[in-house]
Amino acid sequence: MNAFTYPIEDYIHFIRVERQLSANTLASYRRDLEAYATHLEEEQHLKHFNEVTRENILLHLENLRHNGKTARTVARHISSIRSFHQFLLREKVTTTDPTVHLEMPQLEQKLPKVLSIDEVDALIAAPDRSKPQGVRDVAMLELLYASGMRISELIELDLEDIHLTMGFVRVFGKGGKERIVPLGRGALNAVSKYLERARYELQGSYPKTNALFINQRGKRLTRQGCWKLIKQHAQKANIQKELTPHVLRHSFATHLIENGADLRAVQEMLGHADISTTQIYTHVSKTRLSEVYKQYHPRA
Repeated sequence: MNAFTYPIEDYIHFIRVERQLSANTLASYRRDLEAYATHLEEEQHLKHFNEVTRENILLHLENLRHNGKTARTVARHISSIRSFHQFLLREKVTTTDPTVHLEMPQLEQKLPKVLSIDEVDALIAAPDRSKPQGVRDVAMLELLYASGMRISELIELDLEDIHLTMGFVRVFGKGGKERIVPLGRGALNAVSKYLERARYELQGSYPKTNALFINQRGKRLTRQGCWKLIKQHAQKANIQKELTPHVLRHSFATHLIENGADLRAVQEMLGHADISTTQIYTHVSKTRLSEVYKQYHPRA
């Protein structure tokens, strides 16, 4: 390890313990900072983070842009580097913070992809209910749309997290933060049917697991496996829109707000720490309203 590696390891350990970030987020921070340190050392010939100036960081950011990184990716790198240098200053590894006057690039606000209610119905109708896998997939789709949870949260659910008689699901979000989300009749019925027989058939003679959703080998379904299934059902349902893993989460939030739900309630159900993150769905709702107006008003 050299003078650049030690501080990065210390920082990753710090945010793992103090901020309880997910493994994916920690890996993202590590990649950003290792790329940063490599450029400082190999391209700019610096030997210690205490030598870094604002100009050194700008050179690194320019190199990222030159290599085709988007404004959003560059902004993420800036966020990682800024947080890292603040840590170095607090720990007295450095004497100054070169990120103080660093500006974030202007980001184009991308509106999330959203399915119509008819498209959601078609997607949920797509799995073959005569097979245990199909019954499971209906339960997964119903639960994703009913709760707005992330796919990563769905596959982490255990049997005791779903409360059919009380009508809610307990979700553990980013940083292990718990939230309770109410469920509608459709989701409760679909999960109940899955638990009655389909899950037992999938489990078979394989070692028992506490996971709610399992694959054909009796193991907890993976994020990649779940996303692959959703894409297959979307293709069968003839949904032409470009899908993202968050498509049902976005649809859940947008449809609630379109129908008059309180923004704070939606924020709580989605598990957003900041209301500004939830506000994007009001923009989606207004955009869809504008599209309907233009399509149907005779003088639009």
